[in-house]
Amino acid sequence: MNRPSFVYVIYIESTPEKVWNALIDPEMTRDYWVGRRNRSDWQPGSTWRHEQYDDASKFDVVGNVLASDPPRKLVLTWAAPAEAADPSKVSRVTFDLEVFKGAVRLTVTHEDLEPDSRMLRGITAGWPIVLSSLKTMLESGSAMPMTLERWKCES
Repeated sequence: MNRPSFVYVIYIESTPEKVWNALIDPEMTRDYWVGRRNRSDWQPGSTWRHEQYDDASKFDVVGNVLASDPPRKLVLTWAAPAEAADPSKVSRVTFDLEVFKGAVRLTVTHEDLEPDSRMLRGITAGWPIVLSSLKTMLESGSAMPMTLERWKCES
């Protein structure tokens, strides 16, 4: 079965080190990911969680760090917590950072998605907003004002 992928490329006036830090620092992810933060030690083989900022015991996405090459590449598995044990429900996200004409080209590739799934609909709506907010935060000092309801995918 052919599994869909989602690729998003954004150019950020910053350095690879600053973009990398924004991807892995829980306090920075909290700012542009609307009340969520990503938490891990970001070493290959480690787990990571996309947790609610006000209650770390609640998390929306879990996975493992497959590769970590600061500040160039980060590869994660990605699944809803209730589906993480089912390989057919686990997808993979790759963050590639490259210097491009004095800026950073950040390519996010989310692959091995389940066709016609709620996850596919959610990431298709969510990644552009999250990455635009990341760019705005790094370039201006403040993330985009938004709420989860603006981009939460209807099931």
